Amino acid sequence: MPDTKNKKSKNGDAKKPAAGQTGSKKTWITDTVLRDSHQSLLATRMRTSDMIPAAKMLDKVGYWSLEVWGGATFDACLRFLKEDPWERLKLLRKIIPNTRLQMLLRGQNLVGYRHYPDDVVKKFVERAAKNGVDVFRIFDALNDIRNIEVSIKAAKDAKALVEATICYTTSPVHTHEGFADMALKLQALGADTICVKDMAGLLTPWAAHDLVTKLKQKINLPIHIHSHDSSGLASMSYLKAIEAGAQIVDTAISSLASGTSQPPTESIVAALKDTPYDTGLDLALLSDIADYFRDVRKKYVKFESEHTAINTKTLVVQVPGGMLSNLAHQLKEQNALDRMNDVFKEIPLVRKDMGYPPLVTPTSQVVGTQATLNVLMGDRYKVITSETRNYFKGLYGRPPGHVDEGARKKAIGDDRPITCRPADLLEPELDRLSRDLDGKAKSIEDILTYALFPIVALEFFEQRENGKLTPEPLEPAIESAPGGTVVPHLAPSEFIVTVHGESYKIKVAGAGHRVEGKRPFFITIDNRLEEVMIESLTEVIPTTAGEIERSSITQSYRRKAKKEGDVTTPIPGKVTSIKITVGAKVSEGDTVLTVEAMKMENEVHTPISGVVKKILVKIGDTVNPDETLMEIEKENPPS
Repeated sequence: MPDTKNKKSKNGDAKKPAAGQTGSKKTWITDTVLRDSHQSLLATRMRTSDMIPAAKMLDKVGYWSLEVWGGATFDACLRFLKEDPWERLKLLRKIIPNTRLQMLLRGQNLVGYRHYPDDVVKKFVERAAKNGVDVFRIFDALNDIRNIEVSIKAAKDAKALVEATICYTTSPVHTHEGFADMALKLQALGADTICVKDMAGLLTPWAAHDLVTKLKQKINLPIHIHSHDSSGLASMSYLKAIEAGAQIVDTAISSLASGTSQPPTESIVAALKDTPYDTGLDLALLSDIADYFRDVRKKYVKFESEHTAINTKTLVVQVPGGMLSNLAHQLKEQNALDRMNDVFKEIPLVRKDMGYPPLVTPTSQVVGTQATLNVLMGDRYKVITSETRNYFKGLYGRPPGHVDEGARKKAIGDDRPITCRPADLLEPELDRLSRDLDGKAKSIEDILTYALFPIVALEFFEQRENGKLTPEPLEPAIESAPGGTVVPHLAPSEFIVTVHGESYKIKVAGAGHRVEGKRPFFITIDNRLEEVMIESLTEVIPTTAGEIERSSITQSYRRKAKKEGDVTTPIPGKVTSIKITVGAKVSEGDTVLTVEAMKMENEVHTPISGVVKKILVKIGDTVNPDETLMEIEKENPPS
């Protein structure tokens, strides 16, 4: 059984606790307060500045590890918080020298939503280890071991601990015996610990005891249990898993625990005190940390939703905690939060169609987004995301069970799915990406960021260069202007403007590329879509009613779609690619562009065959349903 006592942090410290030593029943704790707990409860919005004051206290606790990076935090840092995730990692490493820092790595997906070439995977793991990661929890959403072999080897080469992971789920095709066989294969790959990742809170107490018992019959590695309290079972399941021989469990400090987060650290520590499984942690110190994060949580209340509390419906729909809070937030952005229960009913149906994949990123996003589109469109698979198409093509890996052939045909037509390891089809990218950036990258970490999230990264680099990295506000802004007042209404992007007694409903719908120092913002004034070229949104707010009529606001060039050849998007989002050029001939149903919505790419098709006459969008533009994005004109038949 491996002794991890001599694994060092990047500053050379060797005092971190061991786990899994023969003869010891002590239980070790991994705290998720700096990653999974706020991803599950607060839509991954906690800023680094709110982590720093608690860092020294956390370092004194004596945790087996602190989960601080990976998962959705990388994307959220760039997209919403306007922070460099690499800088967050380096800073936490500096101020937390005595505790292992752990990250969640999605195998060949890294921290993104598609498979990346092996050169990107190897370099990402190398730089993550160099910048502070001690433990890589590595998983594949389909439990396809082919998709984690490269990242496991890269982590071993970097002298980091490898926590190879089994995504736990229940379905007609998953069994505890099958999970134990998988653990044996992971041990053979060089894993230092085995994690059972119960992302949806499905692991019941007796199932936990049975699973750990079967694992220990097959492997001689420490077993680490990760669960969410979504169904209210996690603490009981932890105790039964510990009785059966699990040695490490994931918890969250109590003020950011329970519900879709992990069980409370203090409760588990108290439950095990004065038993053979005693953690030895100081409840008084943990209480002080909880007090700090209790105040921090209040700052992020706008990101909490009613769907992050304990809900036993989780046992049916199997939606993991992080997915649940983000799904609620995304539905709210689509003005469709009232359809959440409809989406819950659709998710198990889509999951069955896809061969019962475990619902964990990215498959949770693939299934959840497709289910959402099925509900919003009122017709199953009327709109199919690029990721759904790729899933049915086999580009995510081998589905656990048989897929529905009808759904697959709607997604990929007569194409045959691949059977090889998906990454074998990918060409190396790093050198090309470096050339594409043409000096915009300041480091290899920037190149990796661009590889993962190209559009978001370019926007981040531009804002960083201009000194305009401004995170989304934590509270709705209250603005004032001469002659009138602006008060928040519904969301930070929506206002009621009262000018000399006249009220106007203004909503910021999106933004395009900056041109000559100004950026086009698309706003609605009393539900009328307009475009305005401004330096900042403060210019949108008029000072008098007359200025609304005489301002620089002009009618948007993206008119409402009316003609049969007008190309529109079925769902609001951001343009990520344009597949054709003006003058190109297209056939009905051809993909002409893609739009990112709810972290998934959605293909937009031409409604008719013809010639592309106008393209009214650019990559990076935000678009809305019923806007004309392209104009397709039918060709005149030969005379």
